[in-house]
Amino acid sequence: MKRVGLRELKNRLSEYVRLVRAGDVVLVTDRGEVVAELRPPGDAVSSGADRHPGLLVLARRGLLTLGKPNDPAAYPRMPRRLPPGTAERLLDEERGDR
Repeated sequence: MKRVGLRELKNRLSEYVRLVRAGDVVLVTDRGEVVAELRPPGDAVSSGADRHPGLLVLARRGLLTLGKPNDPAAYPRMPRRLPPGTAERLLDEERGDR
């Protein structure tokens, strides 16, 4: 992720657009404060990319594959292996008469 001031952005805009086209995110600053982001179209900020923009850049370059959003339906409930109360009974046996 690059940072660029307004004046430099204005003077070298085509260079920064090439960087964005390659998948980089450019932060635009005004007197040291970030005021804008230049990012490729279709980047979903709400997908978590705002927290880990470096991962998004690596994914665009083909160096990693982003995981799918967590979906509880993907994890079916497992059946109980032991009857209720087994853990308590085993702990009581282990502790003895303490």
